[in-house]
Amino acid sequence: MRRSLKFKSYRTIGIAMLLALMLTVPFGMSSVWADSASDEGAVSDTGTIGEISEEVQLEEDMAEVPEVDEDYITHSEKARVLSVVERTPAPEEQITLEQTVQLEILTGKFKGQITETINVLSGNSIYELPVSEGDKVMVHIEEYPDSGDYVVYVSDYVRDTYIYWLGGFFLLCVLAIGRMQGLKTIVTLGITMTLVYKVLLPALLAGYSPILITVGIAIVINIVTYLVISGFQRKSYAAIIGASLGVIIAGVLAYTVGSMVRLTGLSGEEAGMLLYIPQGTVFNFKELMFSGILLGALGAVMDVAMSISSAIDEVHRANPLLKSKALFAAGMTVGKDIMGTMSNTLILAYTGSSIPLLLIFMAYDTPLARIINLDLIATEIVRSLAGTIGLVLTIPITAVIAVGMKGK
Repeated sequence: MRRSLKFKSYRTIGIAMLLALMLTVPFGMSSVWADSASDEGAVSDTGTIGEISEEVQLEEDMAEVPEVDEDYITHSEKARVLSVVERTPAPEEQITLEQTVQLEILTGKFKGQITETINVLSGNSIYELPVSEGDKVMVHIEEYPDSGDYVVYVSDYVRDTYIYWLGGFFLLCVLAIGRMQGLKTIVTLGITMTLVYKVLLPALLAGYSPILITVGIAIVINIVTYLVISGFQRKSYAAIIGASLGVIIAGVLAYTVGSMVRLTGLSGEEAGMLLYIPQGTVFNFKELMFSGILLGALGAVMDVAMSISSAIDEVHRANPLLKSKALFAAGMTVGKDIMGTMSNTLILAYTGSSIPLLLIFMAYDTPLARIINLDLIATEIVRSLAGTIGLVLTIPITAVIAVGMKGK
């Protein structure tokens, strides 16, 4: 009987994996993305950019491929500030400070060259970039091939070094505390990032359906994560099915309610910028919103599903004589305990990114009715509530499946 149940569990997970792969594998070849994007939506200038980009060799890890804009080629490189000479402008110049900055270019075609540029500070902290001697900065270089001259502008600070240090510390903490499980966590995180950046985003950019792609990717992430972390066990299978259903419920709710309240999916500036990308892809912004909600809820839903499934498995191991009703009650008890904290996780994650906007509303005493009916705010509310509902429903769904797999 136990072997029969085990075979059924393997068959269940095999079918789920097959369905997920059927949705995502046809979209998984990056060459297909490139061909689709260039054939279907590229404008004439894009072809020229692509041809020139292929001829440019990256000389440093962080150097970017130059872009061409008619009479000059643009580069984005790293540089070090060697010296800064400041000048206080006259009042009629309408600027706060002018810095004459001497730079050593650290990457790319102009590596090792010393150059100067004027860095103007206008008094607007959003846009200005004051620099000091020894700073590392990103520079925008405009190269004029006909004359051989180039012009350099300070475009941003170099931030990646500290980000890499923080990432390394994160990996160290995971490995030190988790040991083998920590290593598995890193592996699954790498797989998740690869699926998002090498499959999901290229597929969306090529114009494929965000709904099909995101659901498929979510299922694959579920399967891979649980099987790598917990192995081929019944608790893994129950968590896979429960998390997949929970996140799909969240997405369907968000899409349905979003359509009813006429959300555009264009509430953010970035969404509006997609209207002008060179690939010319025509996006369904409501489906893109659905995609974001699925991915946003996926992590929390997976956490809940595994917690419930693992708890039921442990209770069953401790007392194999317990009946299904008792096992289900144990799973629901655990689920109720974690429901509040995980719901807060989603709500606070979405709210935290909107604090500046909420402060603006408070500063101007904006009426609550006005706030709720704004597209941007309504989108975040629907996103938060739909994700939380999916998380809450994952608890009984996973508990039922986990108990059912015990065969009691």
